[in-house]
Amino acid sequence: MKKKKTAGWYALFTLPLIFIFSLVVVIPFLIGIGYSFFSWDGLPLNPKIFVGFENYVNLFSDSRFMTSAGHTVLFTIFAIILINILGLAFALMVTSKLRVKNAARAMLFMPYLIGGLILGYIWKFIFTDAFQAIGEATGLTGIFFNWLLNPRFALVALVIVSTWQMAGYIMIIYITGIMGIPDDVIEAAQVDGAGFWQTLFRIKFPLIMPSFTICLFMTLSNCFKIFDVNLSLTGGGPSNATEMFAMNIYNEIFSLNNFGYGQAKAIVFFLVVAVITMIQVSITKKREVEMQ
Repeated sequence: MKKKKTAGWYALFTLPLIFIFSLVVVIPFLIGIGYSFFSWDGLPLNPKIFVGFENYVNLFSDSRFMTSAGHTVLFTIFAIILINILGLAFALMVTSKLRVKNAARAMLFMPYLIGGLILGYIWKFIFTDAFQAIGEATGLTGIFFNWLLNPRFALVALVIVSTWQMAGYIMIIYITGIMGIPDDVIEAAQVDGAGFWQTLFRIKFPLIMPSFTICLFMTLSNCFKIFDVNLSLTGGGPSNATEMFAMNIYNEIFSLNNFGYGQAKAIVFFLVVAVITMIQVSITKKREVEMQ
């Protein structure tokens, strides 16, 4: 009887969530897979022409899509490194004996609370008007100019904004891992004569590997899926130099009205992100087991 009651409570709380998840995520995803085999402009009155795997085959000859893939990979690599390094550095700083550590936590986490679109427009003003004004005032026009008009600097600007937004959130996850380290382990290391760097690399890092797994997964998936900051900060420009995966799919569907082809891109995009994140999680999970 007790097991039946427990199962009933589980069903009561999980079935509504499963229903909503299926309605919002699973069913649209399956419908999208079906649309990817058709040539269609998205208008209900216009016919859907079945083309089979033609949309998927055309992806590999789509130079703009492959270029956006290259931009996404390059952006993701630099953003993941910077976000995790800064997030970990912030976490170590605010878990130390810093007097203003509580205020520092709040200030560092605050950028994450700003919406991506708003954040992009704020930094767009900084990289255009503010940088140009500083360059004219100081004469350092080689550094302070409109970064968003330069293909290379526009991508760097996108990395900076994404790092500024995500580092504080990743910091919270690292803080949780650091706070979970037993004090007696740190004290024992200090008694044995371990310095700051020895304690950091040989004690703290191995014990916060679960936090590394979570942070790498989140930054990897979020950087691959970036859209809102990309849209508001650069719009994919200049000359599509910062057009990422998600924006390319968006433009294909809503600007070029290639609904079926855009859906095929979205499916491939989903598979790429899923495979890469699963590989990352499996690798870091094995590292956790080794360190236990």
